[in-house]
Amino acid sequence: MEVFRQLKPFYWVERKFIFASILCLASATALGLVYPNLLRYLIDDVVKPENWGPVPTLSLIVVCVVSLKGFMNFLSGFFGGRLGNRVAYRLRNASYSKLHELSYTYYDTAKTGDLMSRLTADLEAIRQFIGFGFAQILNMFLMVLFGGLMMMSMDWQLTLITLAAMPLLIFTALRFEKNIHPAFREMRQALSHMTTAVQENVSGVRTVKSFAREAHEVEKFSVRSTAYQTNQVGAATIWARYFPIMELLANLSVVILLIAGGFRVIDNALTLGELVAFFSLIWYIIGPMWGIGFHINNYTQFKASGERVLELLNQYVHVKSVPDAVVLDKKYVKGHVRFENVTFNYADKEPALTDISFNAAPGSVIGLLGGTGSGKSTIIQLLMHAYNVKHGKITVDGLDIRNVDVQSLRSQIATVFQETFLFSASIRDNIAYANKDASTEEIERAAKLAKAHDFIMELPLGYETLVGERGMGLSGGQKQRIAIARALIRNPHILILDDATSAVDMETEHEIQAGFKELMKGRTTFIIAHRISSLKDADEILVLDKGKIVQRGKHNQLVRQRGPYQEVYNIQYADRPQHDDGESLTKGGTA
Repeated sequence: MEVFRQLKPFYWVERKFIFASILCLASATALGLVYPNLLRYLIDDVVKPENWGPVPTLSLIVVCVVSLKGFMNFLSGFFGGRLGNRVAYRLRNASYSKLHELSYTYYDTAKTGDLMSRLTADLEAIRQFIGFGFAQILNMFLMVLFGGLMMMSMDWQLTLITLAAMPLLIFTALRFEKNIHPAFREMRQALSHMTTAVQENVSGVRTVKSFAREAHEVEKFSVRSTAYQTNQVGAATIWARYFPIMELLANLSVVILLIAGGFRVIDNALTLGELVAFFSLIWYIIGPMWGIGFHINNYTQFKASGERVLELLNQYVHVKSVPDAVVLDKKYVKGHVRFENVTFNYADKEPALTDISFNAAPGSVIGLLGGTGSGKSTIIQLLMHAYNVKHGKITVDGLDIRNVDVQSLRSQIATVFQETFLFSASIRDNIAYANKDASTEEIERAAKLAKAHDFIMELPLGYETLVGERGMGLSGGQKQRIAIARALIRNPHILILDDATSAVDMETEHEIQAGFKELMKGRTTFIIAHRISSLKDADEILVLDKGKIVQRGKHNQLVRQRGPYQEVYNIQYADRPQHDDGESLTKGGTA
């Protein structure tokens, strides 16, 4: 019942449908009790005394009862369907909203296929049970209760004898539930693993084909598919083991009724009509009890799915706005960024940053240089408040970002990531993603600054050209230039370029940087780059190694100091005897 309790906010608002569905179902169940009474009357008061006068009336009553019962069942299904769909709608929206609330920490380990499984197959199982399964279980109890009371009113002794096998049937059904629930939970997990494999292979199909690893991926998928099949076979085995036992116990009640009831008719303790009514009522009870395994199956699937969806909804959000958080007003933001003795480490890992301090004045350009894992991207992610700082603090215009509303902070920042992501939409929509109110002129201006306008106009539909999933159909450089235009159109106070020109040629990089110079005016800019040419004009360059700042200064200062910066410079300009600063450098230092 814990799953029901936690899901209450989603279904209790639709309680009018719950009560309407239950009321209609109870009415249909009660109308079903008319049949045994009609049979008893027909045999004892019509057939035996050969009194055929009431037959037309009885026929009309049967037609009316059948019609009304069918209408009540229709209304119950109608209200139940509305209930299930509305609950699924709310859960789906809440789950999707939760995915956007969750911080980067969650996505460091989350799997796309698993999340898609929760938002599709698991929500469908919940919808089916809330809309129909719960009503069917309730109907089972109503049928047993109403049928049992009617049987007791006819002959309580025969009732007790007939239902003697029911406790055994209930015990077997509970044992079945205990075994089938873990099986369905494992089946759901196996399905999510298989879905993840499909999603990863579709996303990385070019990599798979480029390395001719199709056979390996097919085999890997086959392993997960086999695991899913094994779980299904295991669940089917449990069904096959328990259902014959429940069927045997259900039919045992019928055998007992025919033997005990037959003797009571012979002894004139029971009329023939009452025995026939008893026979009809016992099936009225056995029917739902016989199907208890099916209802338990639906319930266990709902429970397993509910647990998985609730696990997502109850996931802790590591980064969120504090109460009374400061909302930044774009008109007054200057973009003054300070890192003060910042130390940070990812979960259960060595520190990614150690004692990082720097001051980025409004409108200044900060360059970040370092090898893989040196901490460059971590600095940017902390500035965006993707993670919480462990020690030290980060301020924007003197405000600790932990006290600033997360959404308003990020709305002041535009980022061009090294790994470009484009949506399956038109080029126009991709560029305008950061500013939905952008005009055509603003979109084209941003594209021109990013040196994307010319190649866009060469496409058949220009800005209306639809890009494939994740930007398939465009080259890496084209995608990156569209991503740059998307960042430029936001008109941010803080601009982050995470190796933004890594996928373009040197000539295009030079042209884009010329556009950047105009854009950077009055904006605080952080440039992560591996090319010295992208960092030469920075007001301060931070050279990082293993999460620490090992060098800092301007290009002209660092290029003359022994250290990582000079080594990178010499490697990149090894084929040039004379450099921009008029000096010739060797690995050993200044010549």
